[in-house]
Amino acid sequence: MDYLLGIDVGSTSMKALVFDLDGNVISRGSHPTESIKNDPDHPNWQVYLPDHIWDGIASAISDAVSQIGPQNRIIAATVTGLGADAVPLDENGEPVYPFINWLCTRTTPQFEQWMENVGLEQTFQISGWQPFIWSTALRFQWLKENEPELARRVYKWLIVEDFVNYKLTGKYSTDYTDASPTLLFDQRSLAWSDEMLKIAGLEKDLLPTPQPSGSFIGEITPRAAEKTGLAPGTPIYQGGHDYLVGALAAGAISPGMFLDVTGTWELVITPTTAPQWTPEIRRLGLTVEAHSAPDTYCIWAGGTAASMLEWYKDQIGLEAQRQAQADLGNVWSNLMDEARSAPPGANGIFFLPHFNGTACPNLDPRSLGAFLGLNDTTQKADMVRAMVEGLDYAFLDMLKALEIGAGQKAEHITVIGGGARNEFWMQNKADVSGRPVITLEIDEATALGAAMLAGVGVGVYSNLAEAAKRIYKPGRLFEPNLKLTSFYAELFEIYREIYPALQQVNSRIYDLFRV
Repeated sequence: MDYLLGIDVGSTSMKALVFDLDGNVISRGSHPTESIKNDPDHPNWQVYLPDHIWDGIASAISDAVSQIGPQNRIIAATVTGLGADAVPLDENGEPVYPFINWLCTRTTPQFEQWMENVGLEQTFQISGWQPFIWSTALRFQWLKENEPELARRVYKWLIVEDFVNYKLTGKYSTDYTDASPTLLFDQRSLAWSDEMLKIAGLEKDLLPTPQPSGSFIGEITPRAAEKTGLAPGTPIYQGGHDYLVGALAAGAISPGMFLDVTGTWELVITPTTAPQWTPEIRRLGLTVEAHSAPDTYCIWAGGTAASMLEWYKDQIGLEAQRQAQADLGNVWSNLMDEARSAPPGANGIFFLPHFNGTACPNLDPRSLGAFLGLNDTTQKADMVRAMVEGLDYAFLDMLKALEIGAGQKAEHITVIGGGARNEFWMQNKADVSGRPVITLEIDEATALGAAMLAGVGVGVYSNLAEAAKRIYKPGRLFEPNLKLTSFYAELFEIYREIYPALQQVNSRIYDLFRV
């Protein structure tokens, strides 16, 4: 039987999933993604080690392939991933420096210089993006300014999933969606911007030529085949940035659909065939970029999400972890049961979900997270419920901005990602937003979207629309409790006052402890 392989390089784990042509998972392998603090003098500097990425992905692929049996075959594969994080390679394809990852704050000075010398408007008009501290161009500049000898050895910069493609095929490649967050990609011409390259001080030859998602890259090399268990000559097709590849599995490939990708990051996305890069859209904190679907763009808002619940689980939710271990249960079920035991509004506790700054509707990398309203009656149940509610207030803020930018109202929200399995979170999202929330019976949407691209490339689907229709599996509908929606509307107005009230003090704290 013929199968497709979707490979997903995530910020918490690296996965390889084998799918049949109806989108059902046949086998899987995974390996944790480890963020390394490699400089004791700079505790906020974090990297991914290239060897760890490749070895982890190869191990995950090998585990998945070993489970399908010799009578079956993988006919094509595609890699997707977290994007933005890039590795410099020398002329022999060896890493010159690790991946500076999205958690690292070392490029704060380069970000400030970019904001002063280039600014939001020029950046947005060309790249479609807002600058972030982790924008790829700033990593290029950091290496050039701080490690000039290493920078002179660089032959090619590769985004993390493009690095995996290189290890699989020996070919340098990238796609439009992975080129976009570099800030160096022109969304109108769909090519590297000479103007932005000049500003960044980077030669175009140091970057691979962008191509559409789904383009053929090459065949797996004998060396990579031996390491992964894939058959030599297996074709590899171009993937893209994870959230836009995952959107394919949800069928978010044409205008009118509002998709919420709820994972480590939360992104609210709507496709468009008529992109605009107006000052108003930029002021809303939105991004307008090429989609992984052909001849399509998307508008989106985003910020970190589930990573903060992971923090709570690891730092405060130890009792829930112990209970899960003792009962052979699920720690997330325990934590959400705890949240459910607190009343709506969390007894007046509010959470500002800005552990990694904020982007929409306010671009401020110095903003920090906060609990407000704590008192001597506050319980952990209040705090974990406040976190979920705070994340959903942030979601509503982004949704309102996206509706203005897209010029249309979302009648309902389709949700994919790991968070979609959290029923309490999904119901609260519906209650806070006042919109029905629909989840899909999709296991690992990002990897499935990658497999869809591979399937179109190799010819088992005629196009992405056919693939999306074939793999579609409806899930649950969460209807909003409109009485709660009215109550949350009042709390949402309080939430929106928290960021401006804390802006200056958070900026001072950031400068003292985070840079």
